[in-house]
Amino acid sequence: MLPYWRLSAYYFFYFAFIGAFSPYFSLYLASLSFSAWDIGVLMSLMQVMRLAAPNLWGYLADRMGAKTPIVRIAALLSIAGFGGIFFAHSFGGLFAAITLLAFFWSAALPLVETLTFGHLGASMNRYGNIRLWGSIGFIGAVLGVGYVLDRLPIDSLLWLSMILLGGIFLSSLLLPEAALPPSRAEQPALLDVVRQPQVLRLLTACFFMSAAHGALYVFYSIYLVDHGYSKSLVGWMWTIGVLAEIGAFLTMPKLLAIFSLRAILAFSFACAVLRFQMIAWGVDQPWILVTAQVLHGATFGAYHAAAVAAINHWFRDRHQVRGQALYGSASFGAGGMAGGLASGLLWDTAGAALTFTLSSLFALIGLVLVLRGAPDAPDAPTPSAVR
Repeated sequence: MLPYWRLSAYYFFYFAFIGAFSPYFSLYLASLSFSAWDIGVLMSLMQVMRLAAPNLWGYLADRMGAKTPIVRIAALLSIAGFGGIFFAHSFGGLFAAITLLAFFWSAALPLVETLTFGHLGASMNRYGNIRLWGSIGFIGAVLGVGYVLDRLPIDSLLWLSMILLGGIFLSSLLLPEAALPPSRAEQPALLDVVRQPQVLRLLTACFFMSAAHGALYVFYSIYLVDHGYSKSLVGWMWTIGVLAEIGAFLTMPKLLAIFSLRAILAFSFACAVLRFQMIAWGVDQPWILVTAQVLHGATFGAYHAAAVAAINHWFRDRHQVRGQALYGSASFGAGGMAGGLASGLLWDTAGAALTFTLSSLFALIGLVLVLRGAPDAPDAPTPSAVR
């Protein structure tokens, strides 16, 4: 039987931690008087570790033939890494603590995704119902933490985040192992799959989409607070984006039955070009910011659903874990790192508007790649997106 609630609990706590950490940790760093460049570097460490760590853990899982032991060890050591943040106030100390946290924390999601797909089997249409709990966890955390930080000191964020990391660890203990898929004698080598032109174009386009979101994930909360928005309202802005994301998750099976992956990706990249221009130049108009956050349903939800469908189409059977890890490394890892560092470099010198304009340019480059022949896999499965 499908372990629905055990899988859903993991997604809930995993994305609840993201909802607490990602929007507000930059505010904590700003309270310690770090420069924009320092904040960009420290926040980008979560993406840097996604370059290599998921591939290493995916390789170990393939060698061991089991995923749950690595997920549990990674969750426990993530808590140890985050604990160092309580005692570190210098750039070097925080650099070391966040690096340790990110190295282990980034290991888990590709493995849990593969576990989930393994338990689902042919019932891929139920994936969205499980992943939906991750979005619920994110919304609960981003709203709750926003209201708490309006009333308590910013360092309260550390305790709230640690509680959610504990929830990740406890839920990891309940995860059941999934049966390994049977090997196919005709299965190509992993490198041969990666070398396919459509795969390379997709991974490159994903790099630029994540780079486009770099400034959003690092500086969006600081940007809004600097323009007079309360922390609770910042939480609502993030929530609007996630609600739009949920809407995309729920409608993607129907969209994928009507439109090609290429069409959905092209639409998503076009929305990203528009979205970051709106954020860049419309910060003083709340309705513009709300509209931009609604576009998150396309720039994250629809985009990821199409990208993950393509990854599941090309990386099959025993390549599935490493395919998910490679996708995460190219997009969230390399792309997120590049976007975060670029925004940290420009924020103080060129200003917020030009920094988000650069995000729009990154999305435009990705759009060109998609229009020039990025992926189209009409027989791909149709799971919802993963962050």
